[in-house]
Amino acid sequence: MIVRRLRDAGFEAFWVGGCVRDRLLGREPTDYDIATNARPEQVEQLFAKTVPVGRQFGVVLVVEDGFQFQVATFRAEAHYADGRHPGHVEFADARADALRRDFTVNGLFYDPVGQEVHDWVGGEADLKARVVRTIGEPGERFAEDHLRLLRAVRLAAQLGFQIERRTFEAMGTLAPKLRVISAERIRDELLKLFQPPHAARGLELLRDTGLLREILPELHATIGCEQSPPYHPEGDVFRHLVLMLEQLPGDPDPRLPWAVLLHDIAKPVTASRDPDSGAIRFYEHERVGETMTQEILARLRFPRKQIDEVAFVVRHHMQFKDALDMRQSTLRRMLLRPTFPLELELHRLDCLGSHGRLDIYQFLVQQAGELAKKPEVIPPLLTGDDLLALGLKPGPEVGRWLADIRDLQLQETLTDREQALAWARSRLAST
Repeated sequence: MIVRRLRDAGFEAFWVGGCVRDRLLGREPTDYDIATNARPEQVEQLFAKTVPVGRQFGVVLVVEDGFQFQVATFRAEAHYADGRHPGHVEFADARADALRRDFTVNGLFYDPVGQEVHDWVGGEADLKARVVRTIGEPGERFAEDHLRLLRAVRLAAQLGFQIERRTFEAMGTLAPKLRVISAERIRDELLKLFQPPHAARGLELLRDTGLLREILPELHATIGCEQSPPYHPEGDVFRHLVLMLEQLPGDPDPRLPWAVLLHDIAKPVTASRDPDSGAIRFYEHERVGETMTQEILARLRFPRKQIDEVAFVVRHHMQFKDALDMRQSTLRRMLLRPTFPLELELHRLDCLGSHGRLDIYQFLVQQAGELAKKPEVIPPLLTGDDLLALGLKPGPEVGRWLADIRDLQLQETLTDREQALAWARSRLAST
C-alpha cells in the first residue's frame, strides 16, 4: 500500500478527492489519488517506478502492480491569471491543500491506515445533503479554473446532486468565461457529461446554469422550438433530445450521444409553418444539419473520421421513415452501410423520444438478421478492373455499371460472379 509505505517513511499521506467521496457514497472508486507532505524527489526515492507528470506542481505518478496512482505533495496555489494555471505554487500542509480544491465533496481526506476521515471543508455535510458547493467563495474557485463551471454540472449530474444556490448563481454570472477555455478541454468534459445514465440531466443542467448558450448555442436554440404534435407529442426539440438521452443504452457507441444531440440541430433554422394547415415543417433539416454537425464537431476538435460519421448519420436519419416502402436493393444498401448499426440505434431512440412506435425499427432488425444469413450478397460481385478487362472504356460509365450490377445483386437477380460477367458482356455487346 502506497499510503502505508509513505507513513512508514515518516510522512503524512491520505486518500483524497473522488475516491473518498465515492467510498462514502457506497460506490466503488475508479482510481485512487494520494496527497502527502513528501516532496516529489522523496516520493521518487521511495518507489521503484515513477513518472514525473507534473513535478513542478508536486505531482508524481507511482506505478505499482501495473496500476498508476497519482501522488501529490500538499500545496497551496495563487494568482490564476489565465483561468487555468496558478502563477504561484508553494508546498503546504493537508488543511491548506484541502482548501485549494474545487468542491467540498472533493475536498475530503481519508486515512486508510487509521480509517479516519479528515474534513476541513464541510464535505461530509454536503454529501449527506446531496449538494455540490464550491470550497470558499464560488467566484474565486471558478476564476482559478473556468472549466470548473462544467465540472460542477458533470459532478451534479453524475451524483444526482443539486447545485448549491450561491454556486449556481455564480455559474450563471461566469458562464461567458468558458469562451476562453480550449475546445479540447470543453470537448473532454462534454464526453464525460453525455454518458448514461446521467446524460439527460447533464443537458438540462447546462441549460439551467446558462452554460449551454455559451458552449453549444445551436443546441440552446432548440429550447422552445415547436414540433408537430402528431409526430412529436413530447413537445419542443429540446425536450425530444432529453427524452432520447434518457433512453441511451448502458454502454453506448461513443458517437451515439452526439448523433442524438445533433440529429435535429437544424430544426430551429429550418422551421416554417404551413399557412393553410398550420403544420410545422422543417424542410431539409437533415441536409442543413449535416453541415452544422460538421461545423460544431470541428469546433470542438473531434477527430475527422468521427465528424464525418456522425454528420453522415445526421444527413440520413430521415431515410428510415421510408424503410417499409423501399425497393429491396435500396433497403439492402442501407443495411450494408458501415454506420447502419449507429443509424439504427439513433432511429430507436428517436422513436422512443417521440411517438413511441417501433414498427420500422423491428422491421429493420428482422431485415438485417435475414441479410446476415446471405453472406454472398455482402461483397460486390465485380470491380471496376473487371469491367475494364471486358473492354469498357475508363470513365463515368464504369461507376454507373457497377451501381447497376450492385442493385441487381442486392435484388438477387444476379447471384454470382459469372452471372454478373455475363450481364456485363451482354450489355457491352449491345452498346
